[in-house]
Amino acid sequence: MTTPDRPAQHHAHGEAVRDHSGGHTVSWAMAAQATAHCLTGCAIGEVLGMVIGTALGLHELATIALAVALAFVFGYALTMRGVLRAGLPFKAALGVALAADTVSIAVMEILDNGVMLIVPGAMEAGLASPLFWGALAFALLVAFLLTTPINKWMIGRGKGHAVVHQYHH
Repeated sequence: MTTPDRPAQHHAHGEAVRDHSGGHTVSWAMAAQATAHCLTGCAIGEVLGMVIGTALGLHELATIALAVALAFVFGYALTMRGVLRAGLPFKAALGVALAADTVSIAVMEILDNGVMLIVPGAMEAGLASPLFWGALAFALLVAFLLTTPINKWMIGRGKGHAVVHQYHH
């Protein structure tokens, strides 16, 4: 029940509470959950792009471009899958995915590809190398840790992953 003394609960995850200024107080758990959701699609595309680029012997920049493109495709697709299931038409679902994930995916891609580039030998290590996989896992962890506060800030302002919450059941 919402009263002046008792703020409205955000029912999508039960954690965000509307404050007196109209914004949301967002828990770190909610921000981490949104970031993990985004990172899942992002990581699928990132790993696939790195594997394809490395297997084909593509130049570092071509491999990164492929990984980034696939990260956006899979990140958006994962979000769209849920909102399409909620009954949105394709065009509306695409709009929700773009609004929900673009900033988060972009930040993650800058971070994880930056890490891959600065770890000596990671991009040249090859698919059989623990260095390649260790650097990629570390890069995704860094992306998660540094993107979570950004997502927390955005969700608190009704942006980013907050636009998807109304379609979660």
